[in-house]
Amino acid sequence: MWLLLVLLQAAVLPAQPCEAPGEAAAVRALSARLLGLAADPARDPDPSVYLALRLAGNHHLPVEERYLARLRDVFQHHYGRSAKGEWPETGRLALYLLGLRASCPLLEPGPQRSLVTWLKYYLELDWAGSRRHGHPLTSYYQYSLGVLALCVHHKRVREEVIHRLLAAEHHGRFGHAGGSAMDTEAVAALAFTCLERERLVRAGLAVELQAATRRVRSRVVEAQGQDGFFGNVYSTPWAMQVFIATNTCRTQPAYDRAMSALLENLDAFTTSATMAQVLPVLHGRSYLDIPSMHCQEEPDTLMPIGPELPNEMPGNKTVQLVVECPEPQCPQHRVYDQMVPVPAAASLLHVLRAAAAQGPHNFTFGTQDTPQGPFLSSVLGLEALQRKRSYWQLLTAPSTSLQEGVADYRPRDGETLILRLSKW
Repeated sequence: MWLLLVLLQAAVLPAQPCEAPGEAAAVRALSARLLGLAADPARDPDPSVYLALRLAGNHHLPVEERYLARLRDVFQHHYGRSAKGEWPETGRLALYLLGLRASCPLLEPGPQRSLVTWLKYYLELDWAGSRRHGHPLTSYYQYSLGVLALCVHHKRVREEVIHRLLAAEHHGRFGHAGGSAMDTEAVAALAFTCLERERLVRAGLAVELQAATRRVRSRVVEAQGQDGFFGNVYSTPWAMQVFIATNTCRTQPAYDRAMSALLENLDAFTTSATMAQVLPVLHGRSYLDIPSMHCQEEPDTLMPIGPELPNEMPGNKTVQLVVECPEPQCPQHRVYDQMVPVPAAASLLHVLRAAAAQGPHNFTFGTQDTPQGPFLSSVLGLEALQRKRSYWQLLTAPSTSLQEGVADYRPRDGETLILRLSKW
């Protein structure tokens, strides 16, 4: 009997949290820089930024409250009217709902219940609208975020929805354009862990979810490179959330190697989107910590740091710009290949603008504004269409994918940049 009581007591004790790294000053500075970006009213609010600020160890509560108010203005206005028939916004709405839960709101306010209903609708629309293709209309990444957000709000998800994700994990369907889709695997594992932990599924399905999470965790460990990253520097924080959420960060050496690699490469996280990705794990947190947040007596000592202006680089550089399109859409395959002179500090976006201005080659391109910055949507009249699962892949020759967007990547003099219309 005594042994049984000890075991029962151990079962209800909270798991040991993952420790934040020792480089507290560098992590705090990164939090302060993200806070500075959040305080800029000229930037569109991004729910993932708010999540990162809420999961940090130190806060500036007035800035966070103003940022949440701006998010509410955007989302409540949009969903205050009928949006049926629009393309599903599964991932973005899911992140906003996660942010609402991280703000410790009053239980079940009316607008929040309405947004949960919208997310359930989007999950069904996301899948049913493209059932014949066997994948969501958006992506498995967004679909997984939707399931995770509903779980964090302690809302049951139909078993059919869960089985779709389990089947995708089991058959290795998370990858796109030849990539490992480490971030998608990680978000799916977070959703699986949440559903099992919150006891929102029957016992038999919980066993399947546990097994799937173990498989994902094993693949994450196997994918770790010599540099310590899981996939690449930007997918690594998502993968690390899996170890945090499953309380294996203290027993898995791969986690410690990844944390060391991140701390050595913090200068890679320069945009609000990438900072928001990495900050939760630098504070030893995952999105599964959101349901247990109490928002009481939070340290309100963080001061924002304004964005640093890029250093001016004298001189010029020349970049080779190549555009590729697959057959039969483009019989020539390579539809553009020109040298483009630009200032030495120019980003890829500046290269595209210079190519459009230099003529007589009639280069054209289009972008869409997103919370992560400009997204390349068309080149030479060829559009990347989500319903056709196509996108413009950014590469350096011969085939290295860029990990930054068009506005952030700064090519070297003489570098060859390839814009390739690809499937995902």
